[in-house]
Amino acid sequence: MQLALPGLGLNLYLFFYAAATFCLVSVLLKVIRLYQRRQKLIRSLESFPGPPKHWFYGHTNELGRIGELTTMVSWSERYPKGHSLWFGAFLGFLNIYHPDYAKAVYSRGDPKALDFYNFFLPWIGKGLLVLDGPKWFQHRRLLTPAFHSDILKSYVVLMVDSTKVMLDKWERLISEDKSLDIFQHVGSMTLDSMLKCIFSYQSNCHKNTYVQAISDLSCLMQERIQTFLYHNDLIYHICPHGYRFFKACRIAHRHTEKVIRERKALLKDERELEKIQKKRYLDFLDILLCARDVNGEGLSDEDIRSEVDTFLFEGHDTTTSGISWTLYAMAQNPEHQQKCREEIKEILGERETLRWDDLSKMTYTTMCIKESLRVYPPVPQVYRELNKPVTFPDGKTLPAGALISLNIYALHKNPEVWKDPQVFDPLRFSPDNSSQRHSYAFLPFAAGPR
Repeated sequence: MQLALPGLGLNLYLFFYAAATFCLVSVLLKVIRLYQRRQKLIRSLESFPGPPKHWFYGHTNELGRIGELTTMVSWSERYPKGHSLWFGAFLGFLNIYHPDYAKAVYSRGDPKALDFYNFFLPWIGKGLLVLDGPKWFQHRRLLTPAFHSDILKSYVVLMVDSTKVMLDKWERLISEDKSLDIFQHVGSMTLDSMLKCIFSYQSNCHKNTYVQAISDLSCLMQERIQTFLYHNDLIYHICPHGYRFFKACRIAHRHTEKVIRERKALLKDERELEKIQKKRYLDFLDILLCARDVNGEGLSDEDIRSEVDTFLFEGHDTTTSGISWTLYAMAQNPEHQQKCREEIKEILGERETLRWDDLSKMTYTTMCIKESLRVYPPVPQVYRELNKPVTFPDGKTLPAGALISLNIYALHKNPEVWKDPQVFDPLRFSPDNSSQRHSYAFLPFAAGPR
C-alpha cells in the first residue's frame, strides 16, 4: 500500500524555485553593486592616468610578471607623482610616491582602507593596525605605557639573549666558502624576542606548534595579498591556502586566549598581583591587563587578544625584514660595515653586550640602519580611504571615498627626492642632509595614525 502525498512535489518545486530566484537576485545585486563601485572609482581616478591594464585582472598580471617592486619603480618614472592602480576589476587605488602627495594625505587622519586591511581580521582582529577614529585613540592611550623608555629598557637583555642563541647557531652553520640564508634564523630570533616581551613566553628560537603557526600566518597573509583571486572571501575559504590560514589562526588564538586566561586568574590574587608589579620587567600582556582609562574601564578579552596578535605580527614581520636587509646591505658594502664595527667596538670597550644607553651613541650605525630602511623598507605599501576630499599641490583632486596606496618603496627610490637612489649612502642621513629633506620623503613605517 502506498501513501500518496499529492502536494509534496509541488511544494518541493516551489521551494527550489524560490531558492534559485533568491540566489539569482543576490548575485545580480552583487554584480550591480560591484559595477557601481567600479564606475565610482573610475570617475575618481580619471585625472590620474596609469599603465595599461587588463579588463578583469587589472594590473596584477603586470605586477607578477617582472616583480611587484621593480615594476612599481619603473611606473613611478613614467608617472612622476602617482597613477591609478587596479587589483582586479573592482579595486582601484591612486598609487602615490611623491612627498608632496604623501603629506597631503598622511598628515590627516583618514581611516585605513578596509578593502585591504580586512584580510588581517581573521588573525589579528580589530587592533591598532585596523582600527581608526575614537576606538583607535582609546586603544592608543591605553597602550602608551607599554612604549615608555623605562619599560623598553628592560627588554634589551631579553633581545640580547635571543640574539646570542641565533649567533651560536650561526657559529655552527657558517663556513668560509658557503653563504648562509639568514632570513629564517633572524625570523626565529625576532619572534622569540617578541614572545618574551609580549607574554614572557620562552621559545629559545625553536619552533613548536604555536611558533610554527605564527610563522605560517605571516607568509600566508603575504601570499593572500599578492594573489588576486584570494581577495574573494568565498574562494579563499574553500581553497587549500585558506584552509591552512584559518587552521593556523585557530592554533594561534587558542594559545593567546589560554595565556590571557591564566594571567587574569593570577591577577585576581592580590599577592600574585604584587609579585607581577615587582617583576624585573613587565611584559606587554601585564600592561594590557592593568590598563584603565579615565572611567576605570579596561580592554575586553577580545581587545587584548587583538592587540597581542597585532603586535606579534607587526613586530615580528617588520623587524625580521628590516634586520635581514640591513645585514645584507652591510655585507654588500664592507666599507660601511667596518665603520659600524669600529664604532660599536669603541662604545663597548671591555663589555660584550650593548646596553640601552649605548644606542644614542651609535651615530654612524644609525645612519646605516636608516639607509637600509630607505633602500629596503620593511613595509613597502600602506593604504587609506579618504573620509573627505583632498586637493594635491598640483591642483588635482580626489573625492571622499577614494582609495590611496602609498608606495613607500617607490617613494624611497624617487629620483626627484633622492640623488642616485639605488646607491647605498648612509651619509644621506647626516644631520645636515636630513635637515634639508622633505619631512615626508623618508617614511619607512608610513605616517599618521597606525
